[in-house]
Parts: sequence; C-alpha cells; structure tokens
Amino acid sequence: MQNAIALLDCNNFYASCERVFDASVKRKPIVVLSNNDGCVIARSEEAKEIGVTMGAPLFKVESLLTDHDAEIYSSNYALYGDMSSRVMNLLHNFTPEVEIYSIDEAFLNLEPRKHSLDNLAHSIREKMYQWTGIPVSIGIAETKVLAKIANRRAKKDELREQGVLNLYRSSKTESILKETLVQDVWGIGYRSSLKLKASNILTAWQLRETDNRFIRRLLTVTGARIALELRGIKCLPLEQSSMKKHSITCSRSFGQIITNYELLKEATLYFLTRVCEKMRHHNLAANAVTVFISTDRFRPVPVPYSPSATYSATYPTDSNQELQEWTFSTLERIYDKDYEYRKAGIILSGLVPSEELTKRMFDDERFERQHKLMKAVDAINQKFGKDTVRFASVKTEGRWKMKQTRKSQSYTTNWNELLIVN
Repeated sequence: MQNAIALLDCNNFYASCERVFDASVKRKPIVVLSNNDGCVIARSEEAKEIGVTMGAPLFKVESLLTDHDAEIYSSNYALYGDMSSRVMNLLHNFTPEVEIYSIDEAFLNLEPRKHSLDNLAHSIREKMYQWTGIPVSIGIAETKVLAKIANRRAKKDELREQGVLNLYRSSKTESILKETLVQDVWGIGYRSSLKLKASNILTAWQLRETDNRFIRRLLTVTGARIALELRGIKCLPLEQSSMKKHSITCSRSFGQIITNYELLKEATLYFLTRVCEKMRHHNLAANAVTVFISTDRFRPVPVPYSPSATYSATYPTDSNQELQEWTFSTLERIYDKDYEYRKAGIILSGLVPSEELTKRMFDDERFERQHKLMKAVDAINQKFGKDTVRFASVKTEGRWKMKQTRKSQSYTTNWNELLIVN
C-alpha cells in the first residue's frame, strides 16, 4: 500500500509563539510587525476577523488595533527560530521521514498499514500543542500537492477546531478539488494561473483531468508533475537531507538614516558576524563576499543609490578575521559620502564544506589558528548566548540598530530573559 504524505503547518506561527509565553493574550487580536516595526507580517485569527490585512502599514491600522485592545509585537526572530526547531525535532517521534519545508511547515511520510491516519494526525496535533504550545493543522493525502490542499482546507471554519483533514484515498477528494481554484494549487504561480484560465482551466479538478501532454506544453514539465500529483501519482519525493546552500545573506534596514562611513562600517561588521555564524553552523566556508548598501527607496535623496561589489579570494575561509578584511575593502569601493543610507547587507557565496578545505601554501598555520579560534567562540556563544564573546570591533548597538520597540523577551534563547513564574 502506498504511503501517505502529511503536511503539518503551524497556525499563525509568529502570533502563536508570542501566545505560548503570555496567557493574557490568548484570545486577543495579535499582529507581528516587519523590520523597524513597519508593516504587519503575521496575524492571529482574531486580528484577521477585525479586518487587519497582511502587509498593512502599522500607521494605517494602529487605531483599529487600539480600538479592539490588540497586542502589537516587533519581530522576535530568535524566539520564532528556536520554537520552529523544537516543533521540527519533535516530529521525528512520529515518523523518521520528515522534510522541513519552511519555518512553520513540514511534510511527513506516514504508513497507513501501521496506523489509523486520522487517529495519528489527531495525536500529533494534541501532543504538539501539549509539548510546545503551538497549534497545528494537518492535511493528509497520497501526494505533496494533495496534502497541501488538504491542509489548506483543514484551516477552514468548519474544520478549524479539529485541525485535521484526511484525503488519503477519500471520496471527498473530487468535491474538494472542484472547489479549489487553480491559483490556490501549490506550485501554480500567477503567470501559470493566467495561462490555465486562458485555456478555461479554472479549478484543481479541471487541471487534474486535462491531458498531461497539453499541460506539459503549456506549463513545462513542472506543471505536468503538479497535474500528476493531483491524480495521486507521486512526482515530488520527500527531501530529507537539507539542500546545498549556494549563498547566505544577512541584511537589515537601519533604525535611522546613516551618512557616516564609520557607522556604516559598524553595521556591516555586525551583519558579517551574524552571517558567519550561520555559515559555520552549516560547516561551510566562503570563497567570496558581496557587500551592498542602499538609500531609502521611499525617499530618494538626491537620487536612488544601491551599489554592490564582490571580493573573490583564491582560498575559501570561515574565519571572521579574513572576511572582515574582504568586507572593508569592498565597502570602501561602493561608499559615497553624498548619500543617505537606509539599508546594508552581506552575502557570502562560493560556499564549500569547511572540512574539505585545501592546505594553503604560505599561511596555513595562521588560518588553522583562526579556524580553531572561531570554533571556540561559536561554542561559547552557543552555550551562554549570542555575543557573549565577540571581537572588540563588533558593536551590538548603534544608530543603525533596527527599531524593535515592541519586541517580546527571548524566552528560550537568553538566560537573562527566561520566563519568571511567581
């Protein structure tokens, strides 16, 4: 018997993370804001019901939120990332085959012969809430695309409380696909949906029933695979191993406009520190660093200016010292004192496994010392918290620091911000 695919999706994930540690907001409308507290990027169901739209600027909806006694939070990515790791790690208690699709979604491979799928899904949902406090929805079907549709439907009003929809070999599949618009099918983008609509293919059921040779001509082999998945034929396997990273980026908008080169250098160095930590976490080393800076796109004074430049080296490295040298020489090339900057970022590319680095002809001993130093720094910061040990040149505060005036505590990643129960 063919295995079933389940898609687990954390409900209103950012808002749910905030609720885990503050019971007083359990039934209040909640919104989470983007960098610098600009726009709404996450909403609880209660916030959706009072009319808050995704992407709405805070200044436009603040009075509405105040009238409904809503809670407003700055993004707390340390908290969300850690809670996501907890959810994903716990899923291995139910099946060894898990594909982490995003920060709040994962595909599971389930064996119908071993379990009643409905009972297993409800058990996963209940235990996940018990263990993490995060509510989840689960859709089950023969393929990933059908599981996505089942999960989407599991969040509808009539099923929201149950949070589970099992379409594995179900007689309900046809009626649900007929109610699903083609633009709501996973993998069908805006342009593809326009092509399908022009051919009078408006629903997922019509896409499923259309001749696959026609779909392939219209949407290439990718579209043909989606149509086959809608028929219950697996074309998209579970990807259990993490995909190889080609680049790692860290960028931020500044809390204030910056013109001073030293402040810009400070911000860039801080972003480099963060991106290097990510790189070493994946046991990688970089061959190149790209630096980009940008003026405010909403306030182009005197004119828009968004330069970038790349430094490529002969040897890849995972050492902050070397990458700092590359970064500063690159920043000097693109900085212009006549502009006001609102954003900067770092991209590390040419990534290779750090254990496969070739020996250097002239300075291998120096690099080995730096490599061991960074391992020690990472280990200390992992144990005692971010920036416990850092280079003296790395400032953690400044005018460039992102605005987070409504940020909650880092309850799970900072000893000084643990939840206190009286």
